[in-house]
Amino acid sequence: MARSQSKRRHGGVVELRDIEILLVLAEELHFGRTAERLHITPSRVSQCVKAQERHIGAALFERTSRKVVLTPIGRQLVDDLGSVQRQLRESLRRAEQAARGTVGLLRLGMIASNVDDLRPYFDAFAAERPGVEVQIRTIGFADPFAGLRGGELDIALLWLPVRESDLTVGPVIHIEPVVLAVASSHPLARQASVSYEDLADQVTIGGCAPAYWREAMVPTHTPSGRPIPVGPTASDFLEMLPILSTGEAVSPAHLQATRYFARPDVAYVPFRDAPPSQWALVWRTSAETDAILAFAKVVEQLGPLER
Repeated sequence: MARSQSKRRHGGVVELRDIEILLVLAEELHFGRTAERLHITPSRVSQCVKAQERHIGAALFERTSRKVVLTPIGRQLVDDLGSVQRQLRESLRRAEQAARGTVGLLRLGMIASNVDDLRPYFDAFAAERPGVEVQIRTIGFADPFAGLRGGELDIALLWLPVRESDLTVGPVIHIEPVVLAVASSHPLARQASVSYEDLADQVTIGGCAPAYWREAMVPTHTPSGRPIPVGPTASDFLEMLPILSTGEAVSPAHLQATRYFARPDVAYVPFRDAPPSQWALVWRTSAETDAILAFAKVVEQLGPLER
């Protein structure tokens, strides 16, 4: 009898790995992709879901041969588990800070590579908030908001516009021209400047999302209405370089690439009809902290860097 009760009690325990599986499945809504992302088998995903459904006494996911959908009870559980996971991460982060002797941490995600250009902002923030460590993390094009929403980042530096209801757009920190990155052997590399009209005859690199955010850099059509083709995809600028260097595709890029990604096989040609790109601080509204606001205040006081 005691052994049976013990078994039932153990069945009610949600392991940390189970939480991760349920949260990832809620994002992917696909057992195979969830398994691949977590490096486990689809049967392990299925076992986790069935075990929790048995314990709760209700379905968490509606599963058919065509789709997987969260039930209302499943959505409630996932929302609660997401909060638990964020609290656990925050507890671990505070413990790490205590071990290092720091009093705070600001994790900044950057697509841009111009950390050295932004040194005055970091130095001013260090003077304003001594003991708060700034850590730089790289984020990609495919989902620039994932780190903020997942709790891995406190703040991100992203080109505008950002139109997300759960995110706050802070002050602009950097303004710079847009250039066209092409193979050095490409005919456009020999021109003094290019126009968005030139892109109708070229293949551009895809991979940015959401669509409105990508279109700030690469419109879907030229000013005269001609479609701009999209070809291979890349998740960051490093993945773009071999595609550019072989002439497989071209891509609008920011001026900073001319300094941080200078290569003999890639040329950067100025756009004559592209407005300057603006980079701003962005953070999750519900996760706003004093450190985030302090960094935003430093940026406001110093004003944007312009190139």
